[in-house]
Amino acid sequence: MRRTFLPCAALLLLTACHPENAMNQEITTAEKDVENGGRGLAKLNPSPRQAFELVLSLADAPGTFAVVEGVAQYDVTNEDECGRIVSATGMAARITSQEPVQLKKVSDTEYRGTVYLDRMLDEDYYGRGVCKWTFSGAGAMLKATGADGETRFTSFIEADQFIAGKALTRYYPDRDYPRVESVPDFGQAGHEDPSRFRPELQDALFTATLTAHEVR
Repeated sequence: MRRTFLPCAALLLLTACHPENAMNQEITTAEKDVENGGRGLAKLNPSPRQAFELVLSLADAPGTFAVVEGVAQYDVTNEDECGRIVSATGMAARITSQEPVQLKKVSDTEYRGTVYLDRMLDEDYYGRGVCKWTFSGAGAMLKATGADGETRFTSFIEADQFIAGKALTRYYPDRDYPRVESVPDFGQAGHEDPSRFRPELQDALFTATLTAHEVR
């Protein structure tokens, strides 16, 4: 009994005749990319204009930080009209993207980088309407040397505070630097209020302050 093989050209023709299949495949690939930390179907604005300078200032740190990374977060505000539909629930999924921000070292205690409020491109990604992006905030992550298992000291400033030029200061315990032996790769988010730490820790804290100003 002979087997019949469909030529590649015919397969391509079938795909062209059924664009919804190609779209579904594209969405599936995008979902996997998002799961791996990518932006999926979302695109960057090729000509962003709303620039702000993000400033990270450190004080009383128990040591140096070889890894200082910045990030800007963006969220779609109208996912019900434009987002992909989750088949299990029938609901539109929230679309978000975290884009890296290069923080350049100005001194041992200060780092600066540029954040664009309009970094993401408003576009119809899922065939359900134009997705409208908004800037949600910016953050920073620090590690002593970058070695596996070291503490990740993190901070995040919300969009309204960022745009208004207000400062966000968080306190961190010296004892968690460079690592917490019992909890490898510990994520230390700190506190805005130092009194939230136990009394024995309050005399050994350092700070990270985030602020921003518009670049004109």
